[in-house]
Amino acid sequence: MAIREVLTYPNPILKKISEEVSEITADVKETITDLMDTMDSTSHSVGIAAPQIGKLYRIIAIDASKNKKCTNHHGKMIMINPEILKWEGMLQFREGCMSLPDYTGNVNRARKILVQFQDENLNTRAIEAEEFEAVLIQHEIDHLDGVLFIDRIISKRTDLFRRKKYK
Repeated sequence: MAIREVLTYPNPILKKISEEVSEITADVKETITDLMDTMDSTSHSVGIAAPQIGKLYRIIAIDASKNKKCTNHHGKMIMINPEILKWEGMLQFREGCMSLPDYTGNVNRARKILVQFQDENLNTRAIEAEEFEAVLIQHEIDHLDGVLFIDRIISKRTDLFRRKKYK
């Protein structure tokens, strides 16, 4: 449908909690399409959440296959009402975000997760994700709860970095 503008911090919508999706309305369908179109419009975006395009729905789009180093993944997916049921292990990961385009930072995340969600037909599914894909899903779910990666930075003094600009 459309490539949408990605909201950037400090837009107050990014700090709001999203509403659960209980039915697939025309607006929900349009949001799903816009999430995919917006994510696919850049070569570097591997995930996006509905609040980032101004919609307070519990919907995320991910595509871990866009990261060449991620070989164990479930490909391109829409997750509606995602919920982490189980997690194990920890890893430190350098994260970036389209809503904070000038920064990256070190964040601790679960190494492996079991996530339950609904697909575009509201069928319940569950997958196990590890490493990069697990971090990606956790990052996007955080957006649904009004949490940005800078809220999880290990140390704001030593673990927040200005993104390098390449000419």
